[in-house]
Amino acid sequence: MFEALADRFESAWKSLRGQDKISPENIKDALKEVRRALLEADVNLKVVKQFISDVEAKAQGAEVVSGVDPGQQFIKIVNDELVALMGDSNVPLAQADQAPTVILMAGLQGTGKTTATAKLALHLRKEKRSALMVAADVYRPAAIDQLKTLGKQIDVPVFSLGPDGNPVEIARQGIEKAKAEAIDTVIVDTAGRLQIDQDMMDELGQIKNVVQPHDVLLVVDAMTGQEAANLTRTFHEQIGITGAILTKMDGDSRGGAALSVRQISGQPIKFIGVGEKVEALQPFYPERMASRILGMGDVLTLVEKAQEAVDLADAEKMQEKILTAQFDFDDFLKQTRLMKNMGSLAGMVKMIPGMNKIGSDQLSQAEAKLKQAESAIGSMTMQERKDPDLLAETPSRRRRIAKGAGLAEKDVSQLISDFQRMRGLMQQMGMGNMPGGMNPFAGMMGGGMPGMGGGMPGMGGGGAQPGFRGYNQPGGGRKKKKKQKKRKGFGEL
Repeated sequence: MFEALADRFESAWKSLRGQDKISPENIKDALKEVRRALLEADVNLKVVKQFISDVEAKAQGAEVVSGVDPGQQFIKIVNDELVALMGDSNVPLAQADQAPTVILMAGLQGTGKTTATAKLALHLRKEKRSALMVAADVYRPAAIDQLKTLGKQIDVPVFSLGPDGNPVEIARQGIEKAKAEAIDTVIVDTAGRLQIDQDMMDELGQIKNVVQPHDVLLVVDAMTGQEAANLTRTFHEQIGITGAILTKMDGDSRGGAALSVRQISGQPIKFIGVGEKVEALQPFYPERMASRILGMGDVLTLVEKAQEAVDLADAEKMQEKILTAQFDFDDFLKQTRLMKNMGSLAGMVKMIPGMNKIGSDQLSQAEAKLKQAESAIGSMTMQERKDPDLLAETPSRRRRIAKGAGLAEKDVSQLISDFQRMRGLMQQMGMGNMPGGMNPFAGMMGGGMPGMGGGMPGMGGGGAQPGFRGYNQPGGGRKKKKKQKKRKGFGEL
């Protein structure tokens, strides 16, 4: 999401290029573009008017810093106002002085409320907080079974009295169970409806009165745009919520929900759902979201993802393998799986500054090439995986692998060629700066992923991209690579 919004904002900056200062005249066109961008993103009209007014006032009163381009200064102003619009800073979950902390989940059907409950439980578990999920949705078919299945998946217990139980009593007994077992946090999954109705509100109010939650989180679908903000306001006025979780932020939503919820409802966004997997939940940081909206990436979130996925002990072993030229195809598979655990390739690339222009078609091609590489490696013998040089020297082995993987022989040859080139290139580039020396993008953005034909489509083939130490090493012939075997290692994925 946000690609269209980012493109519109870029058009606004262009109108200020070549100017020597910010003035009421030269920001007029820029403000028009910003206004159009926000409206097209389905941001609430009232929010748009106030935002443009605030940006205009700040821009006209801004002191022009010597040597700073007016366009960059205008970007800074817009960025600051976006952050202020979305709430300045992250609002964490409540934590009671005396356990258990009670979190009440609310929302309409189809917003992903039950899945969000499990995602939140997993998030708490990662923070070393024990959790209990309470299945109080007795109306939607299979809602209880869904929560139990998710509970087993993330190893978090689920309390239920079955589909015939009373939701208020289920919630009350769930809290009592948590107290008896000294569980830190209880998350109560309540029933949703296809639309807001008084019966739902009355039941939710009864549950709230009984369990006295420390947090009431409304789960809303980001695809509904500014309607998500209106829904949040309605729930807050009738029930009293403490925050929202925006789901489906990885879809083709236009961003209006993220920019409207805080201003319209008065309640903060605490988390965003960025995928269907139970791990796909992120705390909401306004400054990071503003950076994504402006096409500047989100390195902090990317680093946090890597820290969660990477085992530092394994990272040190991998670093030693790279430096001693012992990196093999088994290590390559381990790295690809690590990257998958961090999320989709498209989602991660968008977090890298300057990479927001890579098209979805190019990323889809890259992911398809990765799957081809995994298939080819799956058709290799253990000896071939451990000693990639065997494949460079023996065409019959490549033919057998291609047949077993359902690939053309030239695809397997390209995989091996890229792998050999990357071994030399990535040793020169070093380990990067991700936690534990792991940089899952170094190979992809530099000399080309094995199996990707010498580089990610449209990303410069064999040359390293800016910010990756600038190595530009041609692939070279096979004889040249063989001479380099003893002193060069393959860099990480």
